[in-house]
Amino acid sequence: MTTTAVRMRSLRRDYGAVAALDGVDLDLAAGTFTAVMGPSGSGKSTLLQCAAGLDRPTSGTVAVDGVELAGLSERRLTLLRRERIGFVFQSFNLLPSLTAAQNVALPLRLARRRPARGAVREALDRVGLGDRAGHRPSQLSGGQQQRVALARALITRPAVLFGDEPTGALDTTTSREVLSLLRELVDREGQTTVMVTHDPVAASYADRVVFLVDGRVSGELAGPSAEAVAARMAGLERVTC
Repeated sequence: MTTTAVRMRSLRRDYGAVAALDGVDLDLAAGTFTAVMGPSGSGKSTLLQCAAGLDRPTSGTVAVDGVELAGLSERRLTLLRRERIGFVFQSFNLLPSLTAAQNVALPLRLARRRPARGAVREALDRVGLGDRAGHRPSQLSGGQQQRVALARALITRPAVLFGDEPTGALDTTTSREVLSLLRELVDREGQTTVMVTHDPVAASYADRVVFLVDGRVSGELAGPSAEAVAARMAGLERVTC
């Protein structure tokens, strides 16, 4: 039976008089890859940040891996993010003075946990960089740096991996390599993944694309092709112009 990894109900996030999210109801199934798309200002990144516990909604509820976020103190929310949530940004956010292995181990170090023997190398192996453990970011390509960031997000074995334009800073070839890796993690390991993207080709790697317009869900596509996603986005952008 399919379980729900992320559950959002009546989710609203206001910034002053502007509603970035306006009553979102959305379930994200465990073991699936979901892409979130929409015109500029549609609330995509806000949705991701609220779902990942990085921002608190004005009203409504979010549950991740069965845990309601609204009732958690800041300390408990921080612990949940460290242990059950992974996040990959467009910018790699690696510390330049640390090696790949040290960057991957950083979340555990910050939580004052000693990495299990071989855990860091295993995380790097999962993203195809086991032989780059001793390299610093300046010695790695952009795609390799994003793979290190991905390994860092995966080191805690999160229930959900969130990505905010994770391939936005990469060239086309490297972007496809990272997307193929994300797809493989879902297929091989059942890693629940949620990604905001503006790229129809990137979205085509997902099982499902959810479209937002003006902070509201405006339809979805299952088993999407890049062409179908591009056509839907073109229609949404005409409506919002």
